[in-house]
Amino acid sequence: MATVNTPTIPTEITVHLGAPNEAARNITIPFIEYIKNVASNEIYPTWPTDAIKANILAQISFALNRIYNEWYPSQGYDFDITSSSVYDQAFRENGQFFESISLIVDDIFNNYIVRDGQVQPLFAQYCDGITTTCEGLSQWGSVDLAREGKSPIEILRHYYGDDISLVYNAPVEANIMSYPGFPIQLGSAGDFVRLIKIQLNRISKNYPAIPVITNKNQIFDIETETAVKEFQNIFNLEETGIVDKSTWYKIKYLYNAVKNISDLYSEGITLDEAQLLFSKTLQKGESGTGVQTLNYLLSVIAYFDSDIPFLEVTNQFNDNTEQMVIAFQNKYNLEPTGIVEANTWKAIVEAYEQTLNAIPKDFLIYEDEFYPGFVLSKGMRGNDIVRLQNFLLKICLKDHSIPGVKVNGIFDSLTEQSVKAIQRRFNIEDIGAVGPYTWYQIVQLSK
Repeated sequence: MATVNTPTIPTEITVHLGAPNEAARNITIPFIEYIKNVASNEIYPTWPTDAIKANILAQISFALNRIYNEWYPSQGYDFDITSSSVYDQAFRENGQFFESISLIVDDIFNNYIVRDGQVQPLFAQYCDGITTTCEGLSQWGSVDLAREGKSPIEILRHYYGDDISLVYNAPVEANIMSYPGFPIQLGSAGDFVRLIKIQLNRISKNYPAIPVITNKNQIFDIETETAVKEFQNIFNLEETGIVDKSTWYKIKYLYNAVKNISDLYSEGITLDEAQLLFSKTLQKGESGTGVQTLNYLLSVIAYFDSDIPFLEVTNQFNDNTEQMVIAFQNKYNLEPTGIVEANTWKAIVEAYEQTLNAIPKDFLIYEDEFYPGFVLSKGMRGNDIVRLQNFLLKICLKDHSIPGVKVNGIFDSLTEQSVKAIQRRFNIEDIGAVGPYTWYQIVQLSK
């Protein structure tokens, strides 16, 4: 959904006009209109107001649960929900709204039901209570309870349990797909990576062939790659170790399935997990690995691009970072917000790679000093590890407090120990992996 710690109300919803596998059109309409349509098809305007409100809150929560889980996109569909009451809720294209119901929806469309200790909107199942019955709310039963003087929350608790509450006045934002828009692979870093680790570790409880990832930081390391490959092997995906769009949504689908997110009595998403699910932007005032990476990439881009101001940056997202981001967004026809969301981040990474591929001849003698664009960590091999080890060797030959290394092109335990010692010296979190800020300090120290 959106880039905050808890779910928001989407501005629009895409409805498939039929059953999931049925050949039918998709239409995208305002979310509030969708709820008015469903409510006008599912309930009667002559019912007591509190019964109507309880039913509408259930309908809102049901739809938001589908969107929050990306229930249909995670299965390869290009819509949020269907119009079929067999699978979802009754919806009729161009259906008429009852005015009294429409007014109630206007008042409560950005409220929804949650279970205590969880953040995802409740999968608020319901049925008419006469021709069909279910574990959730009885529509006609809610009428009887309202006539007994029960309030909407009392009606809802009667059916869904005393451990539910309402979220009021949730913000309305554009619905954003969770996939970041680019593959996540060995050397990637950020909350996307940590989210993958959390989800794979939860899936591994049900599929123990998937190895548990012990390092729960933000770095996509060899251990993570191994777990991804085993996941791909089990679920008949190409065994690349790269989390592309198809693997991302397969992981999400299995994670939802093992946690029963689309179930009335779900294991649920906790607030800690939600903070990872939605922390998809970087903006002024923030710090951490993502900001350090951003500042380094922007500095290199700006050094070779006169359209981007080359300003002093630290390991914080400060005013200078914001100015550079806005200038970058203007140049690449992105909305100049100064906030780094998925599209801006993707463009910055691509611009950095293009910069490295077009370094002027006068600067080629410094080519080895440029950060390779991904995090180096234990178990990795190749020329970039050789470059790192050459810098580390220069340092340890001059400074015996830094453990020595062998230049063998393998990020081994000796390399990790050397990196950690340098990180401690510069008050960098000593995780032993080399991101841009650590790389910069190593290169500078080697001189």
